[in-house]
Amino acid sequence: MQREQHIEGVWLSCKTELKHILSEDIFERWIEVIEPIEITDGYLKLAVANGFYKDWLEENYLPLINQALITIGELSLKAELCVHEASLQKEESLNVPPSEPKPTKRTRLHGAKSKHNLNPAYTFDNFIIGPNNEFAHAAAAAAAKALSRTYNPLFIYGGVGLGKTHLMQAIGHAVLEKRGKTRVCYITCESFTNEYIDALQNNNVSAFRKKYRKIDLLLIDDIHFLDGKKRLQEEFFHTFNALFESHKQIVLTSDRTPSEMEGLAPRLVSRFEWGLVTELNRPDIETRTAILRKKAESMKLSLDLELLDYLALKISSNVRSLEGALIRIATFASLTKQKITQERLKELLRDLIKKEETQVIDIDLIQRTVADHFSISLSDLIGKKRSKHIVIPRQIAMHLSRTLTNQSYPAIAEKFARNHATILYAHEQIEHKSTEDNHLHDTLIKLTDQLGHS
Repeated sequence: MQREQHIEGVWLSCKTELKHILSEDIFERWIEVIEPIEITDGYLKLAVANGFYKDWLEENYLPLINQALITIGELSLKAELCVHEASLQKEESLNVPPSEPKPTKRTRLHGAKSKHNLNPAYTFDNFIIGPNNEFAHAAAAAAAKALSRTYNPLFIYGGVGLGKTHLMQAIGHAVLEKRGKTRVCYITCESFTNEYIDALQNNNVSAFRKKYRKIDLLLIDDIHFLDGKKRLQEEFFHTFNALFESHKQIVLTSDRTPSEMEGLAPRLVSRFEWGLVTELNRPDIETRTAILRKKAESMKLSLDLELLDYLALKISSNVRSLEGALIRIATFASLTKQKITQERLKELLRDLIKKEETQVIDIDLIQRTVADHFSISLSDLIGKKRSKHIVIPRQIAMHLSRTLTNQSYPAIAEKFARNHATILYAHEQIEHKSTEDNHLHDTLIKLTDQLGHS
């Protein structure tokens, strides 16, 4: 009995953490359907009703569940999902579309949760500005100050964990602080999709349209989720037009530019580019250090500045990884009351640091490696010469820059002093030729392996 209570207690604590991170719709649809089964061999076994739920959770939410386990102090546990028919009844009872909540009075930033779904921590005050994000921050601040009169839509793109959601929600908070009666809605594109599917199933599309076309500020996260979904794109196209023509502000985030979404209708690509498209890049070491210091201060975590500097040096991929590392350290310090030394920090973050070290492949390294392999100069590789012995290596370097880094086409184009279309063409050419040319295929494998061990 005590063992069962322990399992339930661990999962309840884990769900509490996840509730702070996920929207209400996502939490109810994907987390509440999970049943804790047992803890064995360092794994918290979690059951869902079918293979679809298992695959979707593993692909989209398992890392968040494992991070929540660390946050609650269960450092030795990892989550493992399995299919269990007994979970079916719970899934069916919870998968009924929730009714739309009744209108609520204006809520302050630290008040009760309201319809807008904004995270109270995601404000402009809590956003650290650096060279990687200062233009996107300025654009977001301008949009918040003058809704629909500056950049509409505002499209923010960048890799995972760089602050897209934070910046988007900061706009919502700023608007609500100034004009509390503004109708603000933050939603992920996945939740938007789920609501639309529910509306179709329940013959309630008119209510769905009414809900989203009366919004003053619509914030949609991960809009790349629309990619390839033709019927949903059609619906969003008309919603977008209705809001734009009514001079309502639209803010979208994505992991890529509109033109990089191959399954997106051209008319939507065009509309997404009407306003301003701005990028978030990886933070430099000074920005990472500032983020860590501010986060440590908010967590009341006393850590030597030298250790924060070391952490900023070792973890460079994104802000989310930085914050996750700090949460792990804070959890360990709280539970053990031990002083955090550099050796202890290395041990605690061994897996994160190892992952970072294997991922540090940038475009400069790719350019140097390809130039050396083909015995041409770096200046020729990125220059204007059009001879075949230079063009092919140049296209290979462009292709590898796209496949081995999380950089967007515009960012890669800048490093090669070319335009976006040239990089896209080179990437597709090399990808196609490598399926027919064994020598090119082997060259790509060799270069990729070499870069992985640089």
